[in-house]
Amino acid sequence: MNPPSGREHSAWRRWIARALDPLYPAHCALCETELRHGRALCDACGDDLPRLGEPFCESCGEAFPGKIDGPFECPNCAGMKFSFEFARPAMVRETRTLDLVHRLKYQRQIHLADELAALAAEAFRDPRLERALAERWPLVPVPLHRSRLRQRHFNQAEEIARGLAGRLGLPVLHALRRLRRTDTQTLLGRKQRMENLRGAFGVTRHATRWLDGGTRGALLVDDVLTTGSTVNECAKTLLKAGFQRVQVVTVMRG
Repeated sequence: MNPPSGREHSAWRRWIARALDPLYPAHCALCETELRHGRALCDACGDDLPRLGEPFCESCGEAFPGKIDGPFECPNCAGMKFSFEFARPAMVRETRTLDLVHRLKYQRQIHLADELAALAAEAFRDPRLERALAERWPLVPVPLHRSRLRQRHFNQAEEIARGLAGRLGLPVLHALRRLRRTDTQTLLGRKQRMENLRGAFGVTRHATRWLDGGTRGALLVDDVLTTGSTVNECAKTLLKAGFQRVQVVTVMRG
């Protein structure tokens, strides 16, 4: 039996959510308004979360106030050579959005993944992602190390990628695996993070089979982009494997 496609999986989850509404009425994760059909964020709260808007760095998606004419790179990206073409967060850093991400990651509120995927899908309004949509590039979630996965029981990037797949009709490809567990990077700068992650990822057999099928582009998916060091190392690994173009989509810019 073939597994359901992203859209079929999404429709099945909506059907289950509707069936459970009378027994377990949902509430908005931010304002506690009662919701229906398995939603976890009301329209008012969802619309009020700040989106990334121009001007922003064309490499990392860092937002800048004021008026800047034409594409530009932020000071942190100027002179840097990334393995990915660009990273496109959908949202700017904001307490409420970050809270949703943290509740998914650390409190195992997996029902929030679909709402975060809905926000991430707004990044695809960027015309630079049109080719990826037209050619149906696979969504590649940034992987967790197996020890972290045992601890958390799920990969938040994978859950968000599944939600994106249901909305965009793109396949999810588990192309990457984490070869070693890296030290915490919270207190490290960009160069230190890149050094810490060097050689941390490898490709899977799924990636090899996918490349044999002819598609050469890939969309890396993660929850938050901070310095870009993790997705850069992932992109480098994909390029070495044979992918020709790698772009990055995240829910939020950290």
